[in-house]
Amino acid sequence: MDTCLPSVHPTRIRLTHYVINSFTMKKILLLLIVQSLFLPQAFCQAKRLLTLEETISIAAQQSLDAFKNKNMYLANYWQYRYFKADRLPRLTLEATPFDYNRSMQKVYNYDKNRDEYKSREDFNSELALLLNQNIGLTGGRIFARSELNLSQKLGTDNLSSYSSTPFSIGYSQSLNGYNRLKWTSRIEPLKFEKAKKEFVQSKEILAIETSIRFFNLVDAQIEVKIAETNLANADTLHTIGKGRFQVGTVTQDELLNLELNFMNAKLAYTRAKLGLNRAQSDLNTFLGLPKEASVECIIPTGLPDLTINSAEALQMALSNNPEIIGHRQQMLEEDRKVKEAKSASGVSGDLFALYGLNQNAETIEEVYRDPLKRQRLRIGINIPILDWGRRKGQLAMAESNREVVRISINQARNAFEQDVIMYVMEFNLQSEQVRNAAKADTIAQMGYDVTQQRFLIGKLKVTDLNLARNGQERAKRAYINALRSFWKYFFTIRQLTLFDFEKDISLTEDFDRLINQ
Repeated sequence: MDTCLPSVHPTRIRLTHYVINSFTMKKILLLLIVQSLFLPQAFCQAKRLLTLEETISIAAQQSLDAFKNKNMYLANYWQYRYFKADRLPRLTLEATPFDYNRSMQKVYNYDKNRDEYKSREDFNSELALLLNQNIGLTGGRIFARSELNLSQKLGTDNLSSYSSTPFSIGYSQSLNGYNRLKWTSRIEPLKFEKAKKEFVQSKEILAIETSIRFFNLVDAQIEVKIAETNLANADTLHTIGKGRFQVGTVTQDELLNLELNFMNAKLAYTRAKLGLNRAQSDLNTFLGLPKEASVECIIPTGLPDLTINSAEALQMALSNNPEIIGHRQQMLEEDRKVKEAKSASGVSGDLFALYGLNQNAETIEEVYRDPLKRQRLRIGINIPILDWGRRKGQLAMAESNREVVRISINQARNAFEQDVIMYVMEFNLQSEQVRNAAKADTIAQMGYDVTQQRFLIGKLKVTDLNLARNGQERAKRAYINALRSFWKYFFTIRQLTLFDFEKDISLTEDFDRLINQ
């Protein structure tokens, strides 16, 4: 259920019996001149009315930040696809169809018992089909291969030779105890889950940035309305003051004060218009709107009737926030570095085993006939004997870095939990602050109207009127600032928890729809 709040209304000037017809015409002409000088676009371009929700929707669809966030997610998505593909079989065709070589080569002449250089002309061709499969459990690789080679000597001999490996299968494995595939399979899904939640979070961050610019423009529009009203009031009061000065009911210093207020009101109006143009340009640039677009922000007059439980919000934040997932990823990566350093500090080696069939012949018809067995087994060992503590130092450094990261993560997590609790507490109090500011704004407006009427009939001094006007302006600004803070807290809690407490659903629940928007 929404709580209705009063909308903004400029002060209406009520002319009294002191204002004659000639003054009324003068005031109308003055206002027309001011509008023609400062509001030329109002007659040539209609303003686009936007609510806060509509502004955020436009930002999510066409702003540069939204485009950047989506492409950052897509980069992480394709990195995850690469990880998934790395665990599947790969079939590769390797071919060197044409390899011609003509050169002078050194050969040994047995008749003359010496080396000689002779011209040599060769042609070679190779074709192979290779199938690879990584084994995540052991970190090794199993492969199968079939190949055919042609070697032909050109020239006077013109001899040809074919070599074939119809089939071979092999396995290679590192023996140092570090399984890269195992660690990758633990880290990469976590990185992708973090990327998905960061994309959802980026939409809430975008909503915060949009609301800041939205209320900046609201502030600027309010300042212009206040300046317009103050200018009209100052003109009216200055004219009345001159009439009263003639009859002796207003002193000279009070008249000078009224004239000063009138001049200051004109300067304030000019500054307010410049501020409005600046805020409008900033919002247009952020939303990707044409630079000449004119937007008028509709101040939100309804607030969600919502109170958030801090314990529930903290639980959602610890479950959904990508920063927490990033902490888990950091610790896994540090554990991986320690494991890699340990494997490098001990005995290491590799295993290579191969079994297959091969044959060679002078014609291609015979190269696949009665192939011979081909076998190979190789085991290599690397034993560190003397490295002056280099490997031991690498391990100690990796373990120290892991401890530093662990402490940093604990501190960051404590600060994160405290931030969530404080934002929830401030949000729960802010709705009441908005209601109080709205009431104060209404009371200040009524008080200023009464004070102005009493001044017009000569019962109050100029200083009293100035105080009432300043109070009315402060109340209006305080109301807008309270609204700004409420929506900032609202979107910040959504950003931290990735949970919509108003609808009681997770913001990641419909991820596919979000990414396709």
